[in-house]
Amino acid sequence: MKLFDVYPLFDVNIVKGQGCKVWDDKGQEYLDLYGGHAVISIGHSHPHYINKVTQQLGQIGFYSNSVINRLQEQLAERLGRISGYDDYQLFLINSGAEANENALKLASFRNPTATRILACEHSFHGRTSLAVEVTNNPKIRATLNDNHHVRFLPLNDIEPWVRELSRGGVCAVILECIQGVGGVQMATPEFAQNLAYACKRFGAVLICDEIQCGYGRSGKFFAHQWLGIKPDIITVAKGIANGFPMGGVLISPDFKPVYGQLGTTFGGNHLACAAALAVLDVMEQEQLVENARVVGDYLIEGIRKLNNPKIKDVRGRGLMIGIDLDCPHKDVRLPLISQEHCFTGCAGQNTLRLLPPLCLTKSEADEFIERLTRVL
Repeated sequence: MKLFDVYPLFDVNIVKGQGCKVWDDKGQEYLDLYGGHAVISIGHSHPHYINKVTQQLGQIGFYSNSVINRLQEQLAERLGRISGYDDYQLFLINSGAEANENALKLASFRNPTATRILACEHSFHGRTSLAVEVTNNPKIRATLNDNHHVRFLPLNDIEPWVRELSRGGVCAVILECIQGVGGVQMATPEFAQNLAYACKRFGAVLICDEIQCGYGRSGKFFAHQWLGIKPDIITVAKGIANGFPMGGVLISPDFKPVYGQLGTTFGGNHLACAAALAVLDVMEQEQLVENARVVGDYLIEGIRKLNNPKIKDVRGRGLMIGIDLDCPHKDVRLPLISQEHCFTGCAGQNTLRLLPPLCLTKSEADEFIERLTRVL
């Protein structure tokens, strides 16, 4: 049997990681400004993370959600406290797409006669059923997913959103406060606040997709906290367990749970919760949210100071940064990997996307700038 060939692959076999560095099977070291697509939040192979996961695996790795799991309760309490959402409820699943699927389902349960969803142009919310339907990329949306529930509207232009909401029938609005695949485009406070007000006025559920921009990456725990809004539902995944598959939905107390309404086999299992609790331990002990803000500002400023004519724009918050180039991103990204041994992400045709572990240091930021300069 062969693998189903849907991923274009770099000719690199990564076998080891430590902090913000990874190594291939030939012993070559790479600087990781990609974090496995924003998944590595506390750094590769953090010793506290390894110890906690290993300890849990020696006790029990999995049992079903038909019994009490105190680790889930601990995670909910800790996450509520560190994020500022003590009064919200937590539902645990396995991935970002599942988080958005369940968020949209809850919105539909809340507004059963409303069948419309509003999402942003250039949005990305996942590849399953409803998640891919609210993703603004028809190339990855199968015919069965294209059920005409969704209207895509421009980021930071409030008028069409109010117009669509006023027509009625909108059960949910879903928003990335910093777009990931869309190229690190950022919602403005004015737009976000007006949108939140319009959702309340017209009875739509506001969902903030914090799967990539959240969990400390922006320099606040959630990116929407830069904007002065409080969504009804928040979705998280990626960095929540530093590589262990996990996702979560933070749900306003206005939603009342009903037995059987949502469900999952693997979500919130013992091993996943141990990994997620270890992540919160490290984030608090090493002040990684603050580090993301400080080092992110430093990195953005350092790239801007290059004044390189090939760089058209640099934007972002914390350690979620987009660099617009005057050439296809592959012309820079590929030599960064093959010649300078540095991983980055990308978006669109011309944008490099930086999503490093939140433990990135200023010296590692300088190292990246030097490598980028040589390639440019």
